[in-house]
Amino acid sequence: MATPTSTPITSTTTSTPAPSCTTAVPGHYGYVPPDACNAQWAYSPSFEAAITFATLFGILTIAHLVLAILFRKAFCWVIIMGVSWEVTSFVLRALGAHDQQSQVYAFASTILFLLAPLWVNAYVYMTAGRLIWTYHPDKKVWGFKAISLGKYFVWLDIFSFIVQAAGGTMLSPGGSAETMKIGKDIYMSGVGVQQLFILLFFTLIVRFQIEVQRFEARGTESLGKRWQWVTYALYAALVLITMRIIFRLVEFAAGTEVSNPLPYHEKYALALDAFPMTLAILILAVVHPALALKGPESEFPSRKQRKAEKKKVKAAKKAEKMEKKMERKMAKKPQQKRKRSCHTYESRALYTTIHHP
Repeated sequence: MATPTSTPITSTTTSTPAPSCTTAVPGHYGYVPPDACNAQWAYSPSFEAAITFATLFGILTIAHLVLAILFRKAFCWVIIMGVSWEVTSFVLRALGAHDQQSQVYAFASTILFLLAPLWVNAYVYMTAGRLIWTYHPDKKVWGFKAISLGKYFVWLDIFSFIVQAAGGTMLSPGGSAETMKIGKDIYMSGVGVQQLFILLFFTLIVRFQIEVQRFEARGTESLGKRWQWVTYALYAALVLITMRIIFRLVEFAAGTEVSNPLPYHEKYALALDAFPMTLAILILAVVHPALALKGPESEFPSRKQRKAEKKKVKAAKKAEKMEKKMERKMAKKPQQKRKRSCHTYESRALYTTIHHP
């Protein structure tokens, strides 16, 4: 491989401060040292590793697509989107490995790689909400209704997505050091918020499992083991996502100095981000939610169905209220008759006393 040489950018005036970086002459596949002004990557990306992970994520994309169609689970589009982002990221990384001066390949691959796990996170929330709806007798945990629970946490995940995307876009190659620092701080905030939501959700799922197990112990009906398999799969996915989040927090918190090896060696990103996400997505394919979520009753009712149900409940309450009102009226009538009878008797008695002493 050709050895790149550095060409310092010299100033024409003595008052201009010394440049913070130098522009290097690209070597093999456009490689330049990570501290060069024209460096698009913090390391030389491995073409073989990129192809390997692109293939793995591609297989998992097809697997989740087939399972979603086979089991007719429309909400699975969320994880399919997440895995497809991983595929696209590594395809772009493979292209970037042979064209390391392309800013488009570097930026697009990085941003997709950083944001793809949020789709998987949202999928876990949506699956858990449906488990609670299907198996919990009250269809809620700690006062959170199953329908609302998934919705709330998905919106929180979207908020985290927006924050991380805002920070990620500021990490574009070629940006100033100050912009890159602000971008990293924003991205770390988004990742930290995501982890906070994961911890809160984890406690809710644990509570759900405990309550359903108590329900099974008290009752005569067994719900089987499949719902527990899916629950454990969700636990595993959340733990793997947490592993990836911890890596990113440590990586960015340690700074960009050479003493911090995490940003400058691809093996760390592959082992502590790509691999955990591959494993999480694989687990969610092997222990697919459809194993426990079977039949139309396992899906949330549509908005139209919920409106019709609300009208039905409202009409029933109104009818019950009218019935009670009628009962009260009917109860008053005999009393009124007795009062009238007593009044008539008293009047007749008084008349008799006056006219017939």
